[in-house]
Amino acid sequence: MAERLRLILADDHVVMRAGIAALLAAEPTIDIVGEAADGSAAIALVERLKPDVALLDLRMPVLDGVAATREIARGTTQVLILTTYDTDADIERAIEAGAIGYLLKDTTRDQLVEAIHAAARGQTVLAPRVAERLVARIRRPAPVALTARETDVLRAVADGLSNPEIGKRLTIAEATVKTHLLRIFAKLDVSDRTHAVVVAMDQGLL
Repeated sequence: MAERLRLILADDHVVMRAGIAALLAAEPTIDIVGEAADGSAAIALVERLKPDVALLDLRMPVLDGVAATREIARGTTQVLILTTYDTDADIERAIEAGAIGYLLKDTTRDQLVEAIHAAARGQTVLAPRVAERLVARIRRPAPVALTARETDVLRAVADGLSNPEIGKRLTIAEATVKTHLLRIFAKLDVSDRTHAVVVAMDQGLL
């Protein structure tokens, strides 16, 4: 039998919290030692009870799950997020705050029990959909970085200026303007000025 764990549960929705508690009540390896309705109360419970794992909702009053995670993760209690939200921003904020796991509320009872034990052992636990989003984000090409001068040149192109006019505006030689443009084309993977402006605007570079 797996080692018996001490767990606190935090969710501002009473029915949801009761449902999760009911799911885990019959589990002989887990003791729910405290429940909270907001992030601040969850932190207080952790400080007082020193549980192995804190199972937190993401959106809660007073302090949300991310803020609570940031405080709790400074100690020995592992934080496992259980939420309905699976946006990149929510996932990243929670993980960066110190959460060891991120589950969605369509998780089955068995998956939840297994995740709680894994979290207590210090193992990262991610819902499959969350893992897919993180992998996709990591594989996404890094945004192009233009230098300040390249941005100035491209902005002048967007204003409809010719190379001589750009040189005059920026007080640089026309040959230097051409060099900057070639570098911009290479970075944006384009072959002409119009396409460079379109791609740069699409990527938020202008």
